[in-house]
Amino acid sequence: MLGASRRSLCAAAARSRAAAGAAPAVSADAAASVPSRPVSNGAPGAPQQQKRLLSVLAAPKVSGTSNVASLKLMDSALIGRRYESSAAAVDSTDMPPAEKHEYQAEVNRLMDLIVHSLYSNKEVFLRELVSNASDALDKLRYLSVTDPELLKDGPELDIRIQTDKDNGIVTITDSGIGMTKQELVDSLGTIASSGTAKFLKALKESQEAGMDSNLIGQFGVGFYSAFLVADKVVVSTKSPKSDKQYVWEGEADSSSYTIREEKDPEKLIPRGTRLTLYLKRDDKGFAHPERIQKLVKNYSQFVSFPIYMWQEKGFTKEVEVDEDPAETKKEGGAEPQTEKKKKTKTVVEKYWDWELTNETQPIWLRNPKEVSTEEYNEFFKKTFNEYLDPLASSHFTTEGEVEFRSILFVPATKKEDITDRKTKNIRLYVKRVFISDDFDGELFPRYLSFVKGVVDSNDLPLNVSREILQESRIVRIMRKRLVRKAFDMILGISCSENRDDYERFWENYGKFLKLGAMEDKENHKRIAPLLRFFSSQSNDELISLDEYVENMKPEQKDIYFIAADSLSSAKNAPFLEKLTEKEYEVLLLVDPMDEVAIQNLSSYKDKKFVDISKEDLDLGDKNEEREKEIKQEFSQTCDWIKKRLGDKVARVDISNRLSSSPCVLVAAKFGWSANMERLMRAQSMGDTSSLDFMRSRKVFEINPEHEIIKGLNVACRSNPDDPEALKVLDVLFETAMISSGFTPDNPAELSGKIYEMMSSAIAGKWSTQSQAEPASPSPQHDALAIEPEPIEAEVVEPEPVESGQQK
Repeated sequence: MLGASRRSLCAAAARSRAAAGAAPAVSADAAASVPSRPVSNGAPGAPQQQKRLLSVLAAPKVSGTSNVASLKLMDSALIGRRYESSAAAVDSTDMPPAEKHEYQAEVNRLMDLIVHSLYSNKEVFLRELVSNASDALDKLRYLSVTDPELLKDGPELDIRIQTDKDNGIVTITDSGIGMTKQELVDSLGTIASSGTAKFLKALKESQEAGMDSNLIGQFGVGFYSAFLVADKVVVSTKSPKSDKQYVWEGEADSSSYTIREEKDPEKLIPRGTRLTLYLKRDDKGFAHPERIQKLVKNYSQFVSFPIYMWQEKGFTKEVEVDEDPAETKKEGGAEPQTEKKKKTKTVVEKYWDWELTNETQPIWLRNPKEVSTEEYNEFFKKTFNEYLDPLASSHFTTEGEVEFRSILFVPATKKEDITDRKTKNIRLYVKRVFISDDFDGELFPRYLSFVKGVVDSNDLPLNVSREILQESRIVRIMRKRLVRKAFDMILGISCSENRDDYERFWENYGKFLKLGAMEDKENHKRIAPLLRFFSSQSNDELISLDEYVENMKPEQKDIYFIAADSLSSAKNAPFLEKLTEKEYEVLLLVDPMDEVAIQNLSSYKDKKFVDISKEDLDLGDKNEEREKEIKQEFSQTCDWIKKRLGDKVARVDISNRLSSSPCVLVAAKFGWSANMERLMRAQSMGDTSSLDFMRSRKVFEINPEHEIIKGLNVACRSNPDDPEALKVLDVLFETAMISSGFTPDNPAELSGKIYEMMSSAIAGKWSTQSQAEPASPSPQHDALAIEPEPIEAEVVEPEPVESGQQK
């Protein structure tokens, strides 16, 4: 702070000295007479700081005081207030006025930026130039309302494009307002000067500002996009306000341009502007009529004025064919009986003529009541190259803070994958001029990327190249309204009397809506009614959440669900046993996205989603006294089981969800279910540490009414260290893991235990009979050995009698 104050004082002293006529600096003697106050960084002990300060300080003489006195005052002020800037002490009236400078621009560099850095696609040059021509026509139409004389040279308002592919020349002519010589200088000679913007400003300031305007331009750089493809541009223009026609000519790499008066009678035009582009060698492909026509249809199809293309056409006609002289001589000797019919052939006569290229009335600008379903379907097929009619469409106009018109469609077939982040399904127009169809979530979220349509607005925040939609509050409002209309359209399909329509929609786009349930919390209320799931009572048919709620029992409080890898596994899971007895419907989530979608919804119509494969399941039928008795009876058994299983389970509880199974393994309330654990195992980039943690949070529930559990309860009380009982307990746990949807840690070990138990079970059941069978003669074997006749084999039959006789 002290250093800054010294610099401020020095600068102030210098300015004051200059203002006072360059008063002499303090002399050495005067400086020596100043008392020594050594100061360094606010502390005594550094006299060199004072000498350095006095050597640069100078001040004008003040009346009644000397320079030395002034220095004393300044020094004391500096030392006494070392943290306070001394610049404030200088009178602002003594400061010289600031000089004003204009920004300078290097024209060559600026043009290079416009041509090579502003636009990402060369073909937009035609869009920009046609938009300028449309603006010129709009200005003339507006001004002719009050001054009809402007149309004296011709009432036609159109745009005409002519190409010369041999010489690489494109000519764009409009019959608009044209420009005078001064307007040429102001508009084309000044970069980023928009005549349209000035005209719009004048409109707003006039009394007729309420009139509708379709003017497109706003930045004043669209004209220079011509240099994207052209080496030289010639602009010939005639304004109805002037009797002369002027020609503007500029080149791509030049920092200057020329303007001259047109003297050639053959090049005179009655009114308007003619742009002639001399294309670069690499861009002469734009001079082909077919390519220009394609660009017009893509970008400027809905410009409000007709656009004509100079096209080659043809018609067929019959022409006479010259006869072969040899054949004529051969037939010449005979007397012709009748007049011989002349031979003809069909040829195509080619000619050049103007052809209308664009449609002047966009369908979205029409009243929806006046547009038929067939027209919507035809527009959808033509615009998006589809061959099937859409499942639904929505034509609407939004007014208020943001005004735009739009038509949205739901295609009948899916072309996009759910992982595609960018699609070209939404075509954005600004004042009927196509801007872009390359969006990454600006207008629609990713899960609605399958929706196709057009959006047309008069005031959208675009970048200068009009290719990128800028993030703004207007865009967010537009996105919200488009999403809302899309949901209304999909809801209309779901409410259709034809149930097959929504089944087709769900088959194609069901995963997209599930993704929306995961990502878009704000629209959960709109997404949830559109979701479909299998259920334990739906007979393999998908149902909605509304249908589930309608089928709920009066005492049922929650929406129950279970996730599994297949419909069969979900239906036969032991978790459903008690709910099936109570006739509670359970949603069966068999798609990998179902469980995550339901967990993100958390509830529907004040009904919570409850996973029946997790702990603390409340079915609303608790009998506290009975539960207390059972827990007391099996508490020792639960502790015994927990001790045996160790860290494999978090605890052992009495189950209230089982009726026929002896036990089940349930997940922790906030842990992963068996289905989710299976999915996480399949992730190549899964976090194994979190997987191990979740796996340790399982709860082993036993059914006290089952005979196996009753037997283990007796074994626990009589002989808890019995190896057979412990082996049964191990097999029981690992079997419960499988039936609950989990994967055993060591399947081979489990298989060995099961084989051993099977061997023990069948050891004495068939061994006696298998040992007795070799002692008894086998008539069938003997018969097979001597290959008897079929009748003899039937006679030797009564085997039971023989074995009885042996006994």
